[in-house]
Amino acid sequence: MKEDKSKPKNPLEKSEDKLKLGVLFSGGKDSMYAAFLEKKKGAEIVCLITMRSENKESFMFHTPAIELTEKQAKLMDLPMLSFRTMGEKEKELWDLERAILDAKTRFNIDGIVTGALASTYQTKRIGDICERIGLVCINPLWKKDQIELLQELVKEKFEIIISGVFAYPLTKEWVGRKIDKKFIEEMKKLQEKYKINPAGEGGEIETLVVNCPLFKNKLNVKLKKVVGEKNSWRGEFS
Repeated sequence: MKEDKSKPKNPLEKSEDKLKLGVLFSGGKDSMYAAFLEKKKGAEIVCLITMRSENKESFMFHTPAIELTEKQAKLMDLPMLSFRTMGEKEKELWDLERAILDAKTRFNIDGIVTGALASTYQTKRIGDICERIGLVCINPLWKKDQIELLQELVKEKFEIIISGVFAYPLTKEWVGRKIDKKFIEEMKKLQEKYKINPAGEGGEIETLVVNCPLFKNKLNVKLKKVVGEKNSWRGEFS
């Protein structure tokens, strides 16, 4: 019997540089850098998937400056699928699964790229979703040293600003700052003194990428105001 060439192949059988991938995309440094690394390996990035959570305290999804992802997608010449979720713990995973399944149906993707760095909570749940619907889950930043990550971003010409801070001793003045060598040195000191995750993996900071090698032009944004209290502040951008 001849092989049925029309039958879809198991994505696990493909080498990583042959995969068609969708990216779980927040517009922040981790998801953007993960997409960059996979494209650098030779994979084809075919779409971005953004979850817009109504819950600012979402366990799964980035919320500051999420409205700017559409502009970023245009700068990357990539289609973006945008989905809303109420952001209720665990229930938001059903919304995520529907979003990933839609991306698979529309773009015939082989797998999903995430910017997961150390969160087992996120990684396991996204991995379980991918396994259920027959996709590979790729986490290129997994367990990377956070200072090394920040240094790599600067080296690779990523221009990133802080879109929100959510931990002591960070104050509203940190919102809008660029991630540069000075920033990294200050975060090293805060890590030593206060045990802060320097790349914000514990939720201490959120970020916005305004330029990187994936963009055809720089994202022009203006910080309109900073809202919050105590050690929880987020920027509003236009």
